[in-house]
Amino acid sequence: MPNPVEYENFIGGEWVRSRSGKTFENRNPANTDEVIGIFQKSTPDDVNAAVAAAKEAFKKWRLVPAPKRAEIIYRIALRIARDKEQLSHDMTREMGKVLKETRGDVQEAIDMSFYMAGEGRRQFGHTTPSELPNKFMMSVRQPLGVCGMITPWNFPMAIPSWKIMPALVLGNTVVIKPATDTPLSVYNFVKIMVEEGLPPGVINMVTGSGKDVGDPLMKHKDVSVISFTGSTEVGRRVSEACASDFRHCHLEMGGKNCIIVMDDANVDLAVEGAVWGAFGTTGQRCTASSRLIVHKKVLKEFTEKLVARTKALKVGNGLDETVDMGPAVNESQMQTVLKYMDIGKNKDGAKLLCGGGRLTGGAYDKGYFTMPTIFGDVTPNMTIFREEIFGSVTSITECGSLEEAIELGNNTAYGLSSSIYTQDINKAFVAMRDLYTGIFYVNAPTIGAEVHLPFGGTKETGNGHREAGIAGLDVFSEWKSIYVEFSGKIQKAQIDD
Repeated sequence: MPNPVEYENFIGGEWVRSRSGKTFENRNPANTDEVIGIFQKSTPDDVNAAVAAAKEAFKKWRLVPAPKRAEIIYRIALRIARDKEQLSHDMTREMGKVLKETRGDVQEAIDMSFYMAGEGRRQFGHTTPSELPNKFMMSVRQPLGVCGMITPWNFPMAIPSWKIMPALVLGNTVVIKPATDTPLSVYNFVKIMVEEGLPPGVINMVTGSGKDVGDPLMKHKDVSVISFTGSTEVGRRVSEACASDFRHCHLEMGGKNCIIVMDDANVDLAVEGAVWGAFGTTGQRCTASSRLIVHKKVLKEFTEKLVARTKALKVGNGLDETVDMGPAVNESQMQTVLKYMDIGKNKDGAKLLCGGGRLTGGAYDKGYFTMPTIFGDVTPNMTIFREEIFGSVTSITECGSLEEAIELGNNTAYGLSSSIYTQDINKAFVAMRDLYTGIFYVNAPTIGAEVHLPFGGTKETGNGHREAGIAGLDVFSEWKSIYVEFSGKIQKAQIDD
């Protein structure tokens, strides 16, 4: 292998090494012999420098007219589109998912950038009549300041774009900590932003661990809002870090999502949806279809077809265009998935229908490959029904009615995404109403969100905020209500009549 490239932090408009003088390796999870790059093992001092640069840049950036900020974002979108293929290849090499999926990841960054560029000429507030004469009233958005962003490895350009682009178009500045498994994709993103004209200090990137970078960023008093996507456990720590001094936080966390397959469903379509929902991105999605709740009348047919379709999946290096599913992102994630496979087989006593272990032999020995796995006869008391696995495992649970299916679907601590397969519009609308999730699909799996609708969930999935769409602006702005008195006298609202 050639000597790997060393990549630097980006602080105050300059590429700089960490003050620690230390680095870490980024390796290909499909072939751990390949070092993708060397990245900075940063410290709290690096975080402080990045926040200070962002705080200083905010003074000027917030005064740049929003349409002008949007023009830069529009150029960034064009550039990402131009470089899409290379960006996709880099992403597959560093996190493992197949090329068709990394192309989709990059496309989301393109879509979000174009969408938020449009918000440079919108960001609409309201005007409304006053209850008093000769008085004008309106509301406007105002930026928050420095936005801290802690992003995950499973969508290493899409999710940063969901956070960065609305923050920038509103006039905020940014410090981003990429996931340690996928710093190259964020580096590529930041490099494009800089080359397309984003002023110094407006975007800052600091790589490193959660302890040395994430914790000091979330606790920094000059960071007005933390936007975090990751586990519920870490999200709780983010919330606690921001709560003591009332700084804002946006949390997008876990999911235990269900597909309901009714007795009138198009079974073949439901099978395809279940395969894509369960094993896309190797199941490493917060929206993964990890629970399949199937009506007893179609249970046998659905199960047989799903198992056959799953056994036919080709697992391997995502750079191979014929591969359907790549590796787990790292050793730790693979071991977690294997642990849950063991729990399903032994502790829970579920019926293993296919898969159930690690793939070994040949090229598999150099990567973190797990088998696409299905458990049957799964009941609500089982661990694999209740806990998020974040890997190539799904389960089948029998139901006898729509009402029972909805009850099972809501039987989880999370509330991100849900789905129903049915040909009955009445059943679809009942499920649409009664499943308590932030996202809902009819005759589609639990994955596939688009950038112009809000993304997020209920219960332990989030804290009430949403990403994407117009709702994404709310995370990175405050409302200001403005009253203009032109009567030439003091009018006392609610007192003067």
